[in-house]
Amino acid sequence: MLRLKMKTDPKWVNNVVSGNIEEILTDHAYCEQKAASSAISLIVQFPEHEELVSNMADLAQEEMGHFRMVHREIQKRGYTLGRERKDSYVNELMKFIKGKGRGRTEMLMDKLLFAAMIEARSCERFKVLSENIDDEGLAEFYHKLMISEARHYTMFLGLARKLCEGLDVEARWEEFLEYEGEVISRYGNKEHVHG
Repeated sequence: MLRLKMKTDPKWVNNVVSGNIEEILTDHAYCEQKAASSAISLIVQFPEHEELVSNMADLAQEEMGHFRMVHREIQKRGYTLGRERKDSYVNELMKFIKGKGRGRTEMLMDKLLFAAMIEARSCERFKVLSENIDDEGLAEFYHKLMISEARHYTMFLGLARKLCEGLDVEARWEEFLEYEGEVISRYGNKEHVHG
């Protein structure tokens, strides 16, 4: 369903994540906060699309709910939310968004596909976590979040297809998939959701 070009090696969980639960949870919390901020940014940038505004308002609220869930998990384990981590993966993906000199619809398409890409990779990573982490509580936690990420991924793709009529959304999505496959090949050795 996700069509990702490169799958996460399950060893990432055992070699990197399992001994660093506090780190992965802190990174994850900030991923949820950034997802909420991104949804709000899309509202600000493209207020003329009523369906987009409604979906992003709901998404921002849901993502902050996920932030609260992750924060509770941090507290439950006696940890403290650490400082925000740089997300090099997301920064590299952002470089693929085409810049100035493009129409609003083209920019909207790229931003929606960028968001779909992050949701797709997060979904895949949460699946790997849910199936390979030794902690039963976290396995269930990440399984539930995987389902949400899959729903967000399909929502962003659906919005791109609907709101960007006249553009070849499928061809651009394939370009995103190829590019992301190259980017993610450099990751998988950090206790970050995308690391």
